[in-house]
Amino acid sequence: MKRITIFAGHYGSGKTNVAVNYALSLADSGLRVSLSDLDIVNPYFRSKDSEKILSDAGIRFISSEYANSNVDVPALPPEAYAVTADKESFAVVDVGGDDRGALALGRYVPSIIEENNYEMLFVVNKFRPLTKDAAGALEVMREIEYAAKLNFTGIVNNSNIGDETTVQDILSSVSYAEEISRITGLPVKMTSVHYSLEKELLGKIPDIFPIKLYIRQTWKDK
Repeated sequence: MKRITIFAGHYGSGKTNVAVNYALSLADSGLRVSLSDLDIVNPYFRSKDSEKILSDAGIRFISSEYANSNVDVPALPPEAYAVTADKESFAVVDVGGDDRGALALGRYVPSIIEENNYEMLFVVNKFRPLTKDAAGALEVMREIEYAAKLNFTGIVNNSNIGDETTVQDILSSVSYAEEISRITGLPVKMTSVHYSLEKELLGKIPDIFPIKLYIRQTWKDK
């Protein structure tokens, strides 16, 4: 397990919800944890929506003071440097969607590379229009890497359609994630599923990460 874990992906991939659940799982293990919300480009939803849940779990939450306001200013507080400066804390980083959001990560990259104790995980969702196949996902992935000036180290399969997600939906996404893995050479680190589906999927797919839905969803495909 690396000290810094960065989650990035396409808008609507569910990376924020995965990041929140991952931070909570670290805190449940007794670790000191911070979660930094670098989503500063008018996001669909943000980890700030779960600020109280994070605080109750003892997780230090860092975000722009303009989060969840109608002011869209690309500014982060000085404490955001705790991601790289506080070596005694496990840092979870929620990067904004696509390449525009990844630009905010760039200022921390030199220190992240110097410490060399990080994972940058590409969160994919086959049920989102622009990442419905491996080719589309790969295009988004390369754009994020270019903007962030940092390469991904693994993949998170977070394929879902919200509350309507079935066991079969998850099973159908495995080959999709594996194809992205084959093309990129990156391992699939986990497949996140709603905790209510975990028992039905045990033994059918490896590395299940059960999650709860802490982040509101404001989209729904027809």
